[in-house]
Amino acid sequence: MGLVLAISFFLLLILGFPIALAIGISSVLVLILSDLPLQMVPQMMFMGNNSFALVAVPFFILAGDILAKGGISEKIVSFAEATLGRVKGGLSIVSTVASMFIAAISGSGAATTAAVGSALLPDLKRKGYDLDFSAALIAASGTIGVVIPPSVPMVLYAVISGESVAKLFMGGFIPGLLMGLGLIAFALYVAQKRNYPASDPVPSVEKWRRFKSASWGLLTPIIILGGIFTGWFTPSEAAAIAVDYSLFVALFIYKSLDFKKLYNLVVGAGVTSSLIMFIIATSKLFGWNLAFYEVPDKVAGALMQMAGENHFMIYLAVLLVILVAGMFMETASALIILTPIFLPTISQLGGNLIHFGVIIAVGLAIGMATPPVAIDIYVASAITGLSIEEISKPIIPMVIILVVTLILITYLPSLVLFLPNMLWNGTM
Repeated sequence: MGLVLAISFFLLLILGFPIALAIGISSVLVLILSDLPLQMVPQMMFMGNNSFALVAVPFFILAGDILAKGGISEKIVSFAEATLGRVKGGLSIVSTVASMFIAAISGSGAATTAAVGSALLPDLKRKGYDLDFSAALIAASGTIGVVIPPSVPMVLYAVISGESVAKLFMGGFIPGLLMGLGLIAFALYVAQKRNYPASDPVPSVEKWRRFKSASWGLLTPIIILGGIFTGWFTPSEAAAIAVDYSLFVALFIYKSLDFKKLYNLVVGAGVTSSLIMFIIATSKLFGWNLAFYEVPDKVAGALMQMAGENHFMIYLAVLLVILVAGMFMETASALIILTPIFLPTISQLGGNLIHFGVIIAVGLAIGMATPPVAIDIYVASAITGLSIEEISKPIIPMVIILVVTLILITYLPSLVLFLPNMLWNGTM
């Protein structure tokens, strides 16, 4: 029946069914063929969403939308430009650094790309930067949005695996930083090669003014992550506080958001959240079928047999599957499907599940910048008017840099586990 589940699922995807329906229909088909009671369907779907940690998902999505549309991101980008723009090709650095800052607020790759792209791409074009390269850099930097905490995919992984959201968040800091540093180094190389200009000097008084203006936004990740790691509130509560604080800043400090825009943002976040929740609900049924027919254990056994219990080769095989899945599937869907399949394999290898959670988050994040299903490229394309193909070519070396980072954190677990071990006294 495991084979029937897999074949029917991929066949439905090929026929163009939405991912949630493909998951649900293939799962129900297996239940019917197995003569199992269909009362399980609503029960399992309800259980899939019956987790307090999932409360964080719609709130982080809404916080990211407020960030992008409420003027907060523009203030952060403006301050970054004033401090980093004097370097030759400095706006390229600003693109990545701003993405890293905004990643610590939004939890979403698409929101990060939209926020930075809307604020910087017109300026980059005006100052002589190649638009295709700039769009590709911002799209690639957007992948950091789901690695540096908070991260919606990490919340989903925590729900599936039963691991700590806070530990996963802490594990994402160094990988996100490495991704950003790699992209910055490449951007500086291209800037020297193409002779990109430096920005005009900004007087110290203006830098201070921009810092004060941006400080409200810069406080957001400190409030969110500081509260989580000090134990003042849970990640779910932190997500709600992120919305409250972002709303306060956008409505009363920057006054860049009116109630009509807010209504549209809430509706948009609600639609996006409902889609994710429906995928989670159907995936619970899908996961039950996988477990009932011992598919994850069989996959683990097959990988062990093929690789001769060579840990290096098994992890390499897992990475390839994650990267390919990220190319063809939306991040949340791929994570929800792959996590229960690979967890037994990682457990048999004696791997750390926090480490693996960050690996799968980074691997699927790379898929956001890798066609054909590359949401960050689509966002950059919509902002610039460039075609997907025009952005996809210059993004190739950036994707290679991100893949190298993924390989590093896979085979050097301390890059992920150092901060969680330090904060939780080596109890990882």
